[in-house]
Amino acid sequence: MEIEAGLTDPLEAQHLPRPAGRLRVALAVPQSGPLGLTGPSALDAALLAAHETNAAEQLPGRVLDLVLVDAGRRPAEVALDVAGLAAGGLVDAVVGFHTSDVHRAVESALGGRTPYVFTPPHEGGRRLPGVVCLGADPTRQLRGPIAWLTEVHRLRRWALVGSDYIWPRAVHRHARRLVAEQGASVVLEARVPLGGLEDRLERLLDDLVGSRADAVLLSMVGRDLATFNTAARRAGLDQRLVRLSGALEENGLMAARGDRTGTLYAAMPSFASLADDDHADLAARHEALLGPRAPVLDSYAEGVYDGVRLVAALARRDALDADALSRGVPEVADLRRRRGMHLARADAFDLAVVAGAHGDTGRSTSIWK
Repeated sequence: MEIEAGLTDPLEAQHLPRPAGRLRVALAVPQSGPLGLTGPSALDAALLAAHETNAAEQLPGRVLDLVLVDAGRRPAEVALDVAGLAAGGLVDAVVGFHTSDVHRAVESALGGRTPYVFTPPHEGGRRLPGVVCLGADPTRQLRGPIAWLTEVHRLRRWALVGSDYIWPRAVHRHARRLVAEQGASVVLEARVPLGGLEDRLERLLDDLVGSRADAVLLSMVGRDLATFNTAARRAGLDQRLVRLSGALEENGLMAARGDRTGTLYAAMPSFASLADDDHADLAARHEALLGPRAPVLDSYAEGVYDGVRLVAALARRDALDADALSRGVPEVADLRRRRGMHLARADAFDLAVVAGAHGDTGRSTSIWK
């Protein structure tokens, strides 16, 4: 099946004439860096959303195109590219999935002038006009899972381990309060540079052993998270530590070669192996368009799909502007409800199914939803 959606890079967008009748969306997703392993899934999801919009002629007289910006680079570099596209009138909106330090740089560079939809879990706090966050803030994402895990596993001593940038700092700040609400305590807090885990890994594992923690909240992403889970398994810590992550998705779990302990949990809006009707339908449409060997649509990718579809829906009723987003629109509230709290156990995720053909969504069920 031919994809009915254009994809260009920032240089082409800046130097080639913009075709008439094009609604252009800057797609800021990682193609490099610690989150680079999730990039192909995010790009697939955006292409699927744009294709479905165009194939159904949902924007009469217009076609939705994407301009791909690698959001896995340094925040200032990403912000410069995105702001240049927006200032030149080369894109009508921005949809982004990336780390929160990139998010804040892009938000500042846009200055509230261009609609910006940020799709993953986020650090909370105030936003500039025109910015919409579809994911959950730390309290909304983690309160239920921390309470459930603490009770079911009788946890008393939590460790907080993450990268050292905006999102993990906020997660740890909220997590201290959420853990205390359950009568447990935080016995270790450690953060390492984003993308620099390997140099600190041995010391970090030693600190975890010395803390006598019985649970660890992991606020790492992508390659760092996969590296930690692999190292924890080799050290035998996966057998004694309950691990909870607000960023564990299917690509990262596959990179760590899965989990069979029953003590690794993901507090993410969706997991491909959670065979709900919405995901099964999305996965089937993805396979029909891009084939059974295409990257799995992970939790981040589903957020990107929702973000692009949101832009299309707002453009269809002439509400795609920063002021309208700041006032609030019903489509955003609906998406936020759908991308609410979840908790999935990673050992129920069938790696063989996903590695072979993502159209079969596996056998797992959601614990917390």
